[in-house]
Amino acid sequence: MTAAALFQSILASLPEIVVVTGACVLLILGQLVAKGQEPFLVFASVAVVLIAALGTIMLSGEVRPAYAGMFVTDRFSVFFKFVFYLATVLTLLLSQKYADIEGIGHSEYYVLLLFALSGMMIMASATDLLSIYVGLELTVLCTYVLTGFLRQKRRSNEAALKYVILGSVSTGIFLYGVSLVYGLTGTTQLDGMAAAVAGDPLDPGLLLAVVFIVAGLVFKVGAVPFHMWLPDAYEGAPTTITAFMSVGPKAAGFAVILRVFLNPLVAASDVWIIVAVIAVATMALGSFVALVQDNFKRLLAYSSIAHAGFALFGVVAGGADGIASVMLYLLIYSFMNLGIFGTVIMMRNGDFSGEVIEDYAGLAKSHPGLALLMLLYLFSLAGIPPTAGFFAKFYVLVALVERGFVMLAVIAVLLSVVAAYFYIRIAMVIYMREPNRAFDPALTPLVRATLAFTAAGTIGIGLFPAWFLRFAQHAVFGG
Repeated sequence: MTAAALFQSILASLPEIVVVTGACVLLILGQLVAKGQEPFLVFASVAVVLIAALGTIMLSGEVRPAYAGMFVTDRFSVFFKFVFYLATVLTLLLSQKYADIEGIGHSEYYVLLLFALSGMMIMASATDLLSIYVGLELTVLCTYVLTGFLRQKRRSNEAALKYVILGSVSTGIFLYGVSLVYGLTGTTQLDGMAAAVAGDPLDPGLLLAVVFIVAGLVFKVGAVPFHMWLPDAYEGAPTTITAFMSVGPKAAGFAVILRVFLNPLVAASDVWIIVAVIAVATMALGSFVALVQDNFKRLLAYSSIAHAGFALFGVVAGGADGIASVMLYLLIYSFMNLGIFGTVIMMRNGDFSGEVIEDYAGLAKSHPGLALLMLLYLFSLAGIPPTAGFFAKFYVLVALVERGFVMLAVIAVLLSVVAAYFYIRIAMVIYMREPNRAFDPALTPLVRATLAFTAAGTIGIGLFPAWFLRFAQHAVFGG
């Protein structure tokens, strides 16, 4: 690699370098921070993310390939990086009080979040199966540890162990697919894979390889049949980490899936049929199993599975419009899901956990403002207009109908009606029941700011959905 090429590569990956360097510096500084000075770690971590975001904006003007075609900075990756920045900053802001209550506010907690962010950023920019793998492993290794961060709680240890075992299996499946691709095409680059099969009848071995790669990736987004780890991991992990995992790594998984599905090799292989089956099964399981949940975090885990299924319908639709609809869906999902998790985190105070749905009985009478916020997030998750969640689902359905998948669109609507029931059930508990006990929510200024920001995003995208859709389409066409 020449000096000029090396400089271009470093420039293209500058945001990733900033995050990794910032995490390493914080790891050292964290050992010097006196007890009671933990807020410094929160603001330092947020500063690192904001500097990386500034670098991303500066690099967003043109396509910058790097590291011999294994990495690229383009509008597609920039869009996803801002979803990751959003998820990480809001998680950091929600963490300050919660980490103090749970006794996990160590520097390692914030450092692991930053390293997970850098892994997701690499996944969004990766154009080679090996660089995808590096980003994937960096993300999941950090989330494994963060899931088990409540070391004194058996539930947290169990969740981390299940996540590690099933995550290792899915990674092995993904790597087997990569080795098959390399053996059959002589390359691991996504563009090279397409060129290797251009004009020839598709090798069944390559179809098998694509199936293995897709199977490894759908684990990361929590799709059926690789969803088993998700409810236990979400329930056992610290609630702030559950919020982060439900948005960040899920969006990173979709970034890779979309990058792979932009590829002619996949388009030629009719693998969309497999994805359509996975999407229907995922949404059906998530919607129906959520109906019988009493634990709020577990209900949100199955809700997350159902939403992953709906987003996969956009992948099935394919084309620029289908991909843009998935990107917009993930952006909207980030706002409303971090918002609803923010309300759960806020309820954790003293001996009050806020994890059982019954804990929210009569919230409208004791805290009407918070009840109204929860109602906004619940309506958005259910896809009720005029919230942003309605338009997230609407544009995916439009993409399906335009591509001729009318039956899939009908199935998606029917399953959405089922999913709406369990969100409205929570709203009924909040508004129609008498309070069980008095409690004092942990409403710090940072939590207030986070809830205000997520509410503004949920309402704002609902009011101006076309502008945000154009932003997502621009990211696809300009990518």
